[in-house]
Amino acid sequence: MDKHEGRDAGTIRLDDPWYDALAVGWGEGEGAGAGEGPGGAAGGGAETSPPNSSPGAAPARAASDIYLEVQRSAAFQEVRGRYRRFVVPATAGFFLWYVAYVIAATTAPDMMARPVFGSVNVALLAGLGQFLSTFLLTWAYARHARLRRDRAALDLRWTVFEQEQVRRAGAGERTRGRGAGR
Repeated sequence: MDKHEGRDAGTIRLDDPWYDALAVGWGEGEGAGAGEGPGGAAGGGAETSPPNSSPGAAPARAASDIYLEVQRSAAFQEVRGRYRRFVVPATAGFFLWYVAYVIAATTAPDMMARPVFGSVNVALLAGLGQFLSTFLLTWAYARHARLRRDRAALDLRWTVFEQEQVRRAGAGERTRGRGAGR
C-alpha cells in the first residue's frame, strides 16, 4: 500500500512503519542471544551491520545518522516549533488560572463564599471552571495536533521509514515484513 494523500489520509495502513518496530539495537542483530547486549555484541551497545559487499561503495548509514538527520531537518524543527507555540502559552495560562483559584480560595474566603444562586457560590463555580478548562484545553490540544502537526509528523515518520529501508537494503540486512501476506 502506498502513502495516502488527500481527504482519507487518516485511514489505517496495514504496513505502518511503526506498528511492529523494534527499538534500534535491541535484538536486531543475527547473533543477539542470551548474555549478549543490545546489537548482538556482548556488553556493547554499538549497532552492528554487515559491511557493503560492493568494493568502493560508500559505507552504510547507521540508523542513528538517519534520526539525527531528520532531527536537524527544517520539517522537524517546524513540527517542534508548532508544538511549543501551543504548549508553552497553554501551560502558562492554565497554571496561572489554577494558581489564581488557589490564591483566591485561601486569601479571599469571603469573596469565594459569596452566593451566586441558591447554595452555589463563587468557589464552586470556579472549581467547576477548573474541570471545564481542563477538558477544553485537552480538546484544543488534540485539535491543534490534528490540524497543525500530525500530517507533518507522519511525513517525517515515513521519511525515516523509507531511509531505514534503504539503509537496511544497502547493508544487506533482512527486513521484517509484518503485513507481508495481507
